[in-house]
Amino acid sequence: MKNTDQPLDNDKTSIQVIERLIGLLDALADYPDPVSLKELSAVTGLHPSTAHRILNDLVIKRFVDRAEPGTYRLGMRLLELGNIVKSRLNVREASLDFMRALHRKTHQTVNLSVRQGDEIVYIDRSFSERSGMQVVRAIGGRAPLHLTSTGKLFLSADDPKTVRAYATRTGLAGHNKNSITDLAKLERELSLVRARGYARDNEELELGVRCMAAGIRDDSGKLIAGLSISAPADRLQEEWIADLLSTVNEISAVLGHVPAPEGAEPAR
Repeated sequence: MKNTDQPLDNDKTSIQVIERLIGLLDALADYPDPVSLKELSAVTGLHPSTAHRILNDLVIKRFVDRAEPGTYRLGMRLLELGNIVKSRLNVREASLDFMRALHRKTHQTVNLSVRQGDEIVYIDRSFSERSGMQVVRAIGGRAPLHLTSTGKLFLSADDPKTVRAYATRTGLAGHNKNSITDLAKLERELSLVRARGYARDNEELELGVRCMAAGIRDDSGKLIAGLSISAPADRLQEEWIADLLSTVNEISAVLGHVPAPEGAEPAR
């Protein structure tokens, strides 16, 4: 009869080695400076000879660097792999599932937009015909920054001189009676956006449509996209702000963003 015990033992041993390897990498990540073998052995619970053997293999593959005899730190191979992951993960892919979940909760249109020059561009959307609102701007559509909730997010990240230059270039042209066409009023609005952490469009782009937007940030803290909820003016609910902020935080986390300490200035 064929002995099946050996493959099972091998599988168990392989999993154990992987767990120990990950434990060593996690331990190294907790230390800003090179760590001694003795310290790593203590924090991981591994015998020094076991830790030494695994670390030597990681050094050979460049996942770990030997800073000096007996001390170790994370290696450049991890940075290389991290950059590959980052390059392959775009904001649309990171956002889709979260957008659908937010749409299911609100039953309203959820838009993902990015900035291109003086406009925002809609790059994806979750919506249903039952939302009660006609979706005017399709994916690929554009709108002025100062007339949209997401556009205001991007303008709020600009310095005052850059905002004034935008106003000069565009003339702050309006679409209807609610549009902000005055620089001083726009500057006050942008101050509110910075203070709140989200932006609004109160029928400024389209009569009968209100929006709220919050920003998505990458691993450097840079604002790279805006997520907005659009609804008929009489249906937009204030409690959705908390859902929106939670959603953009989750998307940003997928992209590697770590929130700045409270009181710190966010990256622009």
